[in-house]
Amino acid sequence: MATSSRNSAAIAQSSLSTPPPDSPSNPKNDGSDFDILATYTHLLTSDPTLTKPLAAITSLITLLTHSPPSTTSETLSLLSHHSSILKTSTPNPVALSAGTDLFQRYIISTLQSPSSYKQSQDFTTIRDQLIANGEQFVARAKEARGMIAGIGMRFVQDGSTVLTSGNSRVVNAVLNAAANKGVRFRVVYVRDLDTPVSSNARSGENGMVAQLRGKGIPVAAIGASATAYSLGKITMVMVGAEGVVENGGIVSRLGTYQLAMLAKSVRKPVYVVAESHKFVRLYPLGQFDLPIQQTVVEFSDRTDDEEKNATASGKEDDEAVDYTPPELITALVTETGVHTPSAVSEELIKIWY
Repeated sequence: MATSSRNSAAIAQSSLSTPPPDSPSNPKNDGSDFDILATYTHLLTSDPTLTKPLAAITSLITLLTHSPPSTTSETLSLLSHHSSILKTSTPNPVALSAGTDLFQRYIISTLQSPSSYKQSQDFTTIRDQLIANGEQFVARAKEARGMIAGIGMRFVQDGSTVLTSGNSRVVNAVLNAAANKGVRFRVVYVRDLDTPVSSNARSGENGMVAQLRGKGIPVAAIGASATAYSLGKITMVMVGAEGVVENGGIVSRLGTYQLAMLAKSVRKPVYVVAESHKFVRLYPLGQFDLPIQQTVVEFSDRTDDEEKNATASGKEDDEAVDYTPPELITALVTETGVHTPSAVSEELIKIWY
């Protein structure tokens, strides 16, 4: 990536060596025999700390290694095609768009920039250099979450009470960093009672609460209906994000918007902690202007029994998201520092141009 965005993503180096699913070699190098979805899914399941954007980037790097293109045009076409496969495989492509678009922009900017190796070597050398640089890029970005923890923990002071929800790994890192430094604070965790008890999201919630309590941090786990009631006891709200959009707003787990609205109503600060590789070129105008498919508000004329049968036979959505506009956010904390929502567009310019 560009020098100004070296810290814009994170990934474990070991994940880069993960082999794709077995398949015969493809003499045309068009990637048609490469299962990008299986590779992406394998990366996420094998490394619980991995974010969706970085799993997507790593999958694309693996693609270039598995099906090496021989020209610039082939490279861009290959990445564009498989990026589309990834984004259309999920009803919520925001996180995947952040990763795939960022990596494609990196490839384009690298190929367009003057460099001695491009002028003196064939495309095989260029391709190998692109892959090597990509691996270094995502390996360096592994440090992002730790860097955010070091910056974000400064907001957690002795005697403060932090309200959070959504089981954000970055929020968890910030709170654990503060606890490890001996800061005495409390946490109000808003449980997602609409999430199935057996889901991974609910398991993560329980793990986060247990981990903090294990470090001696008092945690009150409450239902969403008690959020407004608890505001008088909190100092701040701290949440993560799936995507940070161009206007400084965020796309995050369903319920984040109402947390921010409630906090704003009582003048409590709302801090968003997120890696900069989650910055996405998206400018939503409201809740229903997101490029996602989810059924949160569903009107029905079914009877109670029919509704119960439909719910029992259907799959509950435990990955629903909402959009929190920038006017409800006090500051965003990334590995590059603390930013106001209005400064997000400047950060995107650094990354993309």
